[in-house]
Amino acid sequence: MSLLVLILAVSAACCLGFGFVLQQNAAQQAPLSDFLSPRLLLDLVKVPRWLGGTGLMVAGMVLGAIALGQGEVSLVEPLLATNLLFALALSRRQTRQPLGRQGWAGLALLAGGVTAFIVAGQPRGGSAVTDPLRHWLIIGVMVGLALLLTTYAKRSRLSSGPLLLALAAGLLYGLQDALTRVSGQRFSEGGMAELLTGWQPYAVLALGVTGLLLVQSAFETASLRMSLPALTAAQPLAGIVCGVGFLGDRLHTDTGALAWEAAGLAAVVSGIVLLGLHPAMPRGVAVPSPRRDLQPR
Repeated sequence: MSLLVLILAVSAACCLGFGFVLQQNAAQQAPLSDFLSPRLLLDLVKVPRWLGGTGLMVAGMVLGAIALGQGEVSLVEPLLATNLLFALALSRRQTRQPLGRQGWAGLALLAGGVTAFIVAGQPRGGSAVTDPLRHWLIIGVMVGLALLLTTYAKRSRLSSGPLLLALAAGLLYGLQDALTRVSGQRFSEGGMAELLTGWQPYAVLALGVTGLLLVQSAFETASLRMSLPALTAAQPLAGIVCGVGFLGDRLHTDTGALAWEAAGLAAVVSGIVLLGLHPAMPRGVAVPSPRRDLQPR
């Protein structure tokens, strides 16, 4: 694994984690009538804390894109999942909660799972799949699942809605990461002209805006405990599927390696859940009100 890719991916995770916390702090004050509406983003741009969080998130995405340009999606995605560690660090500073057994266990599972997956799988590049049917099948499944989750979220926006929206956004962000790598490859091969004549950069932009709206709607209606673990778990899993599915990423597939890879991913998800449910994570507002006003904080 390149040291540069490691530094870029962890730096991206740091920016994303801090950005998510600041965004949720602001979004939880937004009017519930803005749920899943573009008006939500128009309201939030008036809040300095949300703008700061969004700036950090954009910086994280840029660093992540550079990391994806230098390394495989299957390598970078597990590293980006460590954003929850940085989110917890900032949340602990706000809530002054000790890490405790749950925090240390979650940290160990997340870090150990990422390490186990990377060491066992040894992600490496290969030839991208040229079959367009396979490309569109995987993309269609990701987008279709996101649409299905969003549809169900509309029906239960104050119960399981935030969890479903976070899962949907994670799927879209994982797909966005894969298409970001494709866009970077097109730029390397033919410059700006080659990049702009492909559909991938426009899809990256559309996925980014859609994912942002889904995430902010999830942050608006529930605490980070409800939304961030699902988002953090879904994104790397979706990215790995895309990387192996059509970008040509290769992993070791012998029995022992597959067992360790599966165990590593299971540990990552378990660690994410433990950290996401940690008492240090902000609970958000206790009783959401459809009439609450958006106040800069």
